[in-house]
Amino acid sequence: MMLSRPKPGESEVDLLRFQSQFLKAGAAPAVQLVKGSRRRGDAHPEQLPLRDHRDVVTLDNLPDLPPALVPAPAKRARASPGHPLPQDEDPEERLSRHDQHITAVLSKIIERDTSSVAVTLPVPSAVAFPAVFHRSQERQGKSATSGKRSIFAQEIAARRVTENRVPAAGEVVPSLDPPEGAVPSEPPSSRDKGSRFLGGSHDFHRSNLVTGKGLRSQAAEQEVQTIHEENVARLQAMDPEEILKEQQQLLAQLDPSLVAFLRSHGNALEQAGTKATKEQSPGSPTVPVTKEEPIMSTSASESRKEDKLEPRAPALKLPMTPHKEWLHMDTVELEKLHWTQDLPPLRRQQTQERMQARFSLQGELLAPDVDLPTHLGLHHHGEEAERAGYSLQELFHLTRSQVSQQRALALHVLSQIIGRAQAGEFGDRLVGSILRLLLDAGFLFLLRFSLDDRVDGVIAAAVRALRTLLVAPGDEELLDSTFSWYHGASAFPLMPSQEDKEDEGEEEEPTTEKAKKKTPEEESRPPPDLARHDVIKGLLATNLLPRLRYVLEVTCPGPSVVLDILAVLTRVARHSLESAMRVLECPRLIDTIVQEFLPTSWSPMGVGPTSSLYKVPCAAAMKLLRVLASAGRNIAARLLSSLDFRSRLCRFVAEAPQELALPPEEAETLSTEALRLWAVLASYGQGGDLYRELYPVLMRALQTLPTELSTHPPRPLSMQRMASLLTLLTQLTLAASSTHPESTSGSAEAYVSAIPSSITWTQVSGLQPLVEPCLKQALKFLPRPDVWNALGPVPSACLLFLSAYYQAWSQQVSLCPEDWLQDMERLLDEFLLPLLNQASLGHLWDSLRHCSALCNPLSCAPAPEALPSLVSLGCAGGCPSLSVAASASPFPFLTALLSLLNTLVRIHRGLWGQLAAVLATPGLQKYFLQCVAPGPAPQLTPFSAWALRHEYHLQYLVLSLAQKVALLQPEPATNTALHHAMALALLSRLLPGSEYLAQELLLSCVFRLEFLPENASGGPEAADFSDGLSLGNSGDPQCRRGALLVQACQDLPSIRSCYLAHCSPARASLLTSQALYRGELLRVSSLLLPVPKEPLLPTDWPFQPLIHLYHQASDTPSGLPAADSVGIAMRVLQWVLVLESWRPEALWAVPPAARLARLMCVFLVDSELFRETPVQHLVAALLARLCQPQVLPSLNLDCPLPGLTSFPDLYASFLDHFEAVSFGDHLFGALVLLPLQRHFSVTLRLALFGEHVGVLRALGLPLTQLPVPLECYTEPAEDSLALLQLYFRALVTGALRPHWCPVLYTVVLAHVNSFIFSQDPKSSDEVKAARRSMLQKTWLLADEGLRQHLLHYKLPNSSLPEGFELYSQLPHLRQQYLQTLPTEVLQNGGFKT
Repeated sequence: MMLSRPKPGESEVDLLRFQSQFLKAGAAPAVQLVKGSRRRGDAHPEQLPLRDHRDVVTLDNLPDLPPALVPAPAKRARASPGHPLPQDEDPEERLSRHDQHITAVLSKIIERDTSSVAVTLPVPSAVAFPAVFHRSQERQGKSATSGKRSIFAQEIAARRVTENRVPAAGEVVPSLDPPEGAVPSEPPSSRDKGSRFLGGSHDFHRSNLVTGKGLRSQAAEQEVQTIHEENVARLQAMDPEEILKEQQQLLAQLDPSLVAFLRSHGNALEQAGTKATKEQSPGSPTVPVTKEEPIMSTSASESRKEDKLEPRAPALKLPMTPHKEWLHMDTVELEKLHWTQDLPPLRRQQTQERMQARFSLQGELLAPDVDLPTHLGLHHHGEEAERAGYSLQELFHLTRSQVSQQRALALHVLSQIIGRAQAGEFGDRLVGSILRLLLDAGFLFLLRFSLDDRVDGVIAAAVRALRTLLVAPGDEELLDSTFSWYHGASAFPLMPSQEDKEDEGEEEEPTTEKAKKKTPEEESRPPPDLARHDVIKGLLATNLLPRLRYVLEVTCPGPSVVLDILAVLTRVARHSLESAMRVLECPRLIDTIVQEFLPTSWSPMGVGPTSSLYKVPCAAAMKLLRVLASAGRNIAARLLSSLDFRSRLCRFVAEAPQELALPPEEAETLSTEALRLWAVLASYGQGGDLYRELYPVLMRALQTLPTELSTHPPRPLSMQRMASLLTLLTQLTLAASSTHPESTSGSAEAYVSAIPSSITWTQVSGLQPLVEPCLKQALKFLPRPDVWNALGPVPSACLLFLSAYYQAWSQQVSLCPEDWLQDMERLLDEFLLPLLNQASLGHLWDSLRHCSALCNPLSCAPAPEALPSLVSLGCAGGCPSLSVAASASPFPFLTALLSLLNTLVRIHRGLWGQLAAVLATPGLQKYFLQCVAPGPAPQLTPFSAWALRHEYHLQYLVLSLAQKVALLQPEPATNTALHHAMALALLSRLLPGSEYLAQELLLSCVFRLEFLPENASGGPEAADFSDGLSLGNSGDPQCRRGALLVQACQDLPSIRSCYLAHCSPARASLLTSQALYRGELLRVSSLLLPVPKEPLLPTDWPFQPLIHLYHQASDTPSGLPAADSVGIAMRVLQWVLVLESWRPEALWAVPPAARLARLMCVFLVDSELFRETPVQHLVAALLARLCQPQVLPSLNLDCPLPGLTSFPDLYASFLDHFEAVSFGDHLFGALVLLPLQRHFSVTLRLALFGEHVGVLRALGLPLTQLPVPLECYTEPAEDSLALLQLYFRALVTGALRPHWCPVLYTVVLAHVNSFIFSQDPKSSDEVKAARRSMLQKTWLLADEGLRQHLLHYKLPNSSLPEGFELYSQLPHLRQQYLQTLPTEVLQNGGFKT
């Protein structure tokens, strides 16, 4: 029968009914209760309850039975079932042998005699009953181990102790542990221990334990003395080891309470004796007495420490005395009270040793010797307790606390530390980077774990710390304030620039497709590995976005947390297109942000803090959407077509800021962000239909701009809103252009070009009369720098609008060109000419050098806490006062002015004469001269890349204007050469995203004959006069450098075609950049630029086609030359010769050794290229330039060269190629000889004389054609013994002969002669032996001519046919040295002079 269990809700009547049913059924109960005995050991094993296997909850340190008041009786001996007693053994002997009781020690027991015990009468009292005492009046010194005795019994025992002055059995003796601060000593040896037991300070003349109490008085002292002498004699007969063994055995047998009583009894007697001595002689000096610790085992010592002593005499110096009546102070644990002591004195640092950094609760770095009061809460740590502040390790430990307030406090302090570190407050006071240290310690994932906390305060602190780590406030302010600059809406992604293997070879892949796919390696990498290279990627791999969405959607945090989350999301969106897509596609994230923080209706908000941001418009949310839209066209389209976004955007644009029922600053910022978001949408050609709906609103806003500009002082937020409005109108005007460039590839581009614009020219043609008054009002403040700087980007935005307006107007094919040409002339007369003639504009040109990042590389220095894995613009401390981003920077206004001038000159060529004066401005020329001067290039950091991009815009626009003017003016201007040098420098500096500018420079300025005025002003003739060397036929006029330069100028179109074919950017990147700079809005795919890993072109870009030709020949297995290899090599060598002759500053960044390596590539391409006569002439001219006296000292072949793994490897292949195909070509041989100079590495000479000796047979370059002086090879003397031996072997074996290789024969002869006649006393024995052996072999040579040359060599002389001079007679010193040879050697050689 199955009985059901009781269910919830059933009453007691139901339970009784179940009980009756159970009893009637007669079933066996599931649990059997057994009543245990109260006395331990009485129950039989059969009666013990069965142990079940159910879970039982037990409490630690809680005994099963209450402690007994009396000692428990000894257990009866019972035979073990597994070990029965032997039958043949006497039980008495067995007990005696194994007896370990105290009676085995105290074998002689005498019965106590009570006949002489004094009878103590009760103490008389004046009252009938004892005085009533309260619990609060309990004695401070009562027993700490009273057990379960009542309070009354404890008090009576204490009174008896006071009356009798005898310690009670349960009293605890004060600790004998040494006080804190005592110097620890080493443990005594066995001999020392023995001496402690048998001598020392122990009083062995009487017994302290056996007192004779209870015996008759006449026999008591004698019996006690007898027992004492027996004990002492037995102890003296034992070794110290035996004493220790017996001591441990006794302590294991005796009851711990009895041991405590015996020790307390002995200590009480010692203390009584000491006190009596002090009372007898109070005036005598105190003699220190060393107390010996009682002999005890380690386990007993530990147990004694656990049973803590009287709290009235603690070993620690505590500021208070703990009492038992205090809560949880029943057992005083002194080691846990160390923190209550006074702090140790602050240590003064006497050395330069580094100390651990400690920070205040506000994140300030505290000095090591700062002394702060303890009430500030900065001393709650264990290590270095005397120092204020907390270390990073202690703060990390505090973040794992169980107390939520402590976790939040630790995160807050860490956030403050990061903020101060990013601001550069710590400077050089810390070793290393704090951010790097924190990230390596796992701080990023600590924040991520803290976001999963259940406590709102901890979540808020974690979000704030995450924002402080990821978001630099100066970065957002910088990017926002420059939004209205020339292409200021475009920005580089804030992601690390390290090169990934997956990115190689993917230049042609569209950015959108690249962002959608993720490599399997990246998906499988754990978040810590991702975060080590990219913090944002590591965070996204931990599902950060869903967690932030949960916090926003479910927890509904306060305003500060909401703003922090929105700032973090904005930073993630700026990381890359992929990150922006993940933010957009996170489920319900954007929906929650738009619905909660961008509502269309809300309650009016007053000035002051608010309790919640929900259902209230937030400018940070609008900015997040704007940054997302900037990442790509598709994201912008999805935002515009979802969440009723059009109506929301109209809602915030239609009303003026003062009408939004929000705090003034928030309303101004919200309106500005709405205009910027619309401008971003218009950059893609989207949102044009909103223009028709909001046209009246925009017109009304434009009409109020002049009035707002006249307000003093100008309000920064208002200026930003006005500039954003003008930027929006600029993009809408560009969208009104009806003419699109013809598509050149693909049906997709043709389809994009065919899309009609939603805005017509008629709708925007009336904007110009409203913008010109704004420009006129703004230009009035140009002479007042303080007001002009406060206007911000408003004047620049006006000029950029006019440039876009005239560009769109000129593309209207249905309109009369005369209209816009006349209007341009009117604009020139009314605005531009007065502006160009103002002295204040000259001051702006003069300030270019001071604010330039090129001229002042220190203004772009990396931030103090810059990390490669966490990209930041480094503006946390604000931009320098003199930089591109400073408020007084002239770059935004002058760039906008140059953009307008370029548009006007391109459309109306008749204006170039009046606008060409801009190019002759002294400030601009000085700026260009400093930009082309040799100097260190600024380090490519995120901020420098941003600043240089805007600076390059100004340089390009100046060069573009100069190119237009140069085509129109009949004679070249005086500054044309400077502009050409600037174009060459700019071409090698342009960053990714400026591919269109690089292409335009190659097409226009760089290879234009108009920018080479030297060709028409006697430059070739001057080159012929300056030439001192020529490796070709010097009598042939065609091989002179002047003729080569003239031919190069005639071949400039072919040279340009060659470089366009090899140096043009990738087509996909070029089309993207072209659409952005030409205003083709429908082809703009993203406002995020490529990552600025390096400049578009390398510094040695003039050699780039030649390098491509070399690699192509190396990769061709057949070895056949590439098509038109001769033409490519000629064009490159011609252009390099032009640069070497007339623009040497363009090649300053290429070391002479790198130029030599590039020339060697000409000979390595194939076996016939170097034989071409034009190539021979050009290489000879370039080699002569490298061998000039002023260039030769800087020719360093040992330094690392760009594009080369090792120069010796290249030289080895060069020797192989020479030996195979040269056929003794003199120019080829000159290049072989050039690296063999004495000051170059000996490795190159060893390679020739060790592995390529056959080269000497074909190296027949005459001494007269050697491009460098012969002394460069012979001085100083060779000191490599291995090379000297190779030299001598080549001479003796005949591999090196004067008619085969005259240059090296002279060089080797000079070094061997110098070596064999050297008498350096510092030479090693090995060198001396080799010298003597070589001299003997020279003396014994059969070749009389070689022997004569080696012994009679005098000095090199390239004018002689043989190349050296000989002594007609050996000098006296050489004769004496030869006589030191053995006699048989001299006789065999036939000594001659």
